[in-house]
Amino acid sequence: MSIFNEVRQDEKLRIVQELVPGKQITLAHIIAAPDAILYQKLGLDPAVDYARAAIGIVTMSPAETAIIAGDIAVKASNAELGFLDRFSGTLIITGRISDVEASLNAVIDYTREKLGFVVCDVTKT
Repeated sequence: MSIFNEVRQDEKLRIVQELVPGKQITLAHIIAAPDAILYQKLGLDPAVDYARAAIGIVTMSPAETAIIAGDIAVKASNAELGFLDRFSGTLIITGRISDVEASLNAVIDYTREKLGFVVCDVTKT
């Protein structure tokens, strides 16, 4: 019997979500040729970003690593910083597909080789 079946109607079920700290890149993905609406929904600047051909998304832990990753990403190519959150570990970059790919690969390589991170493969749609 699962815990969900054992909870009575008048009781509340408490779910605790924990973040286990580790040095890892859990997602590195390139969205090639995204629709304009995706830029809008992500809050990216349409004046700059509609002409771009790709969006790169990276999530990492510890979250503060996003600051380092953002620096590496913009220095590795002509990609632009779309969003960086040092609290969630999220980084979004925009640019031509080749620039976004070069930036994500630079982030993956640096975090794996210099910081000892466990990293995922860069995926693309």
